[in-house]
Amino acid sequence: MCGVVWCSTGPTDEDDLAKTFAAVADPAPPAFHFATPIPYPALQAMFDGLIPKGLQWYWRGDFFDRITEDAIDVHRTFLENAPTELSTMHLYPVDAAAHRTGPMDTAWAYRDAVWSGVIGGISPEPSEAEAIRTWAVDYWEALHPHSMGAGYVNFLGADESRDRVRATYRGHYDRLAEVKRTYDPDNVFRHNQNIAPAREGADRP
Repeated sequence: MCGVVWCSTGPTDEDDLAKTFAAVADPAPPAFHFATPIPYPALQAMFDGLIPKGLQWYWRGDFFDRITEDAIDVHRTFLENAPTELSTMHLYPVDAAAHRTGPMDTAWAYRDAVWSGVIGGISPEPSEAEAIRTWAVDYWEALHPHSMGAGYVNFLGADESRDRVRATYRGHYDRLAEVKRTYDPDNVFRHNQNIAPAREGADRP
């Protein structure tokens, strides 16, 4: 089952909205459809009951500039064999304002991405920890060749390599390492996906 969640914050003319959302129903009639004006915080909280606090997660992510037929085959294979009912894969669109800022203007270099994907192995049972991890890693390894080579930093696992962290910042990594050397030379802030301070005497970019 694939779910599409949308939100329109533009004009609320019903005819215009119907034309916009018609594209969702064109491929096939949806199994379930719900659309209504609601506050944005309510939209954000709609799935809290499905994904409560306290679940164990293992996730991997990548950016994509297209969804290829081969990638769709990977999705189909792994989602048909998900280890738990909660295990999932999300695709978040990257567009609008994200594409109107130059790639060198901020620390985020993947402004040419079209999708940000995250694979989540999820279970409330500690006994399934290895199963959700293995599924997520195998899924990601099969899908990674169809990606842009890196992902959203908050979707990286704590056990991923330094090369993976460097790839996430693309050509900005060395500049950020210089900033780190200036403001955190002792690498106090070093947890999660760390950028190490540039070494003294290293060539500056």
